[in-house]
Amino acid sequence: MTKKLRAAVAGASGYAGMTAVHLLARHPAVELIQLTSRSYAGKPFTVVFPLLEVEGEFVPETAADGLDVIFSCLPHNLGAAKVRSWLDAGIRVIDMSADFRLHDASEYPTWYRQPHPEPALLQQAVLGLPELHGQELKEARLVAVPGCYATASILGLAPAVSAGLVGSDIVVDAKSGVSGAGRSVGLGTHFSEVDESVGAYAIDGHRHLPEILQELGALGRNGKVQVTFVPHLVPMVRGILATCYFDLKGSVEQLRDVYREFYAGQPFTKVVERTPTTKLATHTNLCLVNVSAQGGKAVVTSALDNLVKGASGQGVECFNIAFGFPRTTALEGATQWP
Repeated sequence: MTKKLRAAVAGASGYAGMTAVHLLARHPAVELIQLTSRSYAGKPFTVVFPLLEVEGEFVPETAADGLDVIFSCLPHNLGAAKVRSWLDAGIRVIDMSADFRLHDASEYPTWYRQPHPEPALLQQAVLGLPELHGQELKEARLVAVPGCYATASILGLAPAVSAGLVGSDIVVDAKSGVSGAGRSVGLGTHFSEVDESVGAYAIDGHRHLPEILQELGALGRNGKVQVTFVPHLVPMVRGILATCYFDLKGSVEQLRDVYREFYAGQPFTKVVERTPTTKLATHTNLCLVNVSAQGGKAVVTSALDNLVKGASGQGVECFNIAFGFPRTTALEGATQWP
């Protein structure tokens, strides 16, 4: 049997980290060597993962010795300063935070309230969206997995933008389950605050918007798109639904053909005949896309699981591409917690 790759998950007790551990624990070519968590340091893995056959104790910081890959699920701005030392040690990094998603370092003070600590690494990072960057991911040393809202929005719009079939500014109305806010306790995700209530937030601009503009702008024929993006928090655990509106150039039948061709052969992004619900995609690495219209206005909906295709599932998908494994490895079964 081929020697397994030695992997660590930094920030393994958050939702993205937990999902990564669940997926990697069943990957036939991976040996989980280290799981880090400051809040669980010194405690056995079974405290967080009672059903997984993983043995050991959480450590507070990642030790790079002997590792092949690190899945960094640390909060924004926390992992960026560590990545260079990991790369210098010959370790490939799959980063789940926003630290390396944007190419332009000047964007970070605007969206993340501080200068980027390692701006030179931004040009090395490959955005972890296989449908757009599959070839680049094969050689990537640093993968920046895009945000959940960004993934749903980009995949919902990329074929239309690439084909030049968007005849107006784009409006994206997106809705997310509460796990998208992470596992840390906060008033904004308190049960009594969110249950039986739906509300919009970040009206003046969400942090995933520059990712959407960056990727769609690269596909657009004039290098620029206009997007109004409004997220909503809905009282469910997981799932993203993005509804994208724009004036349609051509017919809806032409638009559907463009989407089918764009995603032909893609194992996880599927064009479906009916408008997808989040439950169709939850606990999977699928992004389900429907193409419809209302008069001359295109209405494209995309649904995915924010913790799988919107985070760690996509990270494992990128890992598979980077290390030469079948893209679907460890991703065909359902994930569980939360």
